[in-house]
Amino acid sequence: MSSRLERLQDLLDNQLHPSVLQIENESDKHSVPPNSETHFKVLVVSEIFVGKSRIDRQRLVNDIIAGEYKTGLHALTQRALTPEEWAKEAGIPFESPDCLGGSKVDSKMTRK
Repeated sequence: MSSRLERLQDLLDNQLHPSVLQIENESDKHSVPPNSETHFKVLVVSEIFVGKSRIDRQRLVNDIIAGEYKTGLHALTQRALTPEEWAKEAGIPFESPDCLGGSKVDSKMTRK
């Protein structure tokens, strides 16, 4: 059986034919067991996004990977760009928001 990262890559490659596809498993930054595959960050650059709004691009990505949400994918941070946007924004850092769920919230609340 393939890893979730491999499945995400296959799904997005086959549907979006991206010129750039970067997928990172960020599960270790969250309150989940070691070696989990529940939280990912995706950067995808595709001609298919030309003429689509940011929300439509994100919906398209989510629709493509919808089956993964049914089998344990919990969160996806994504950046979906056209090749022209990528050429302009390639140097802009792409960071996921801090995790505030589960024990992460509890530990931040108890710190002083």
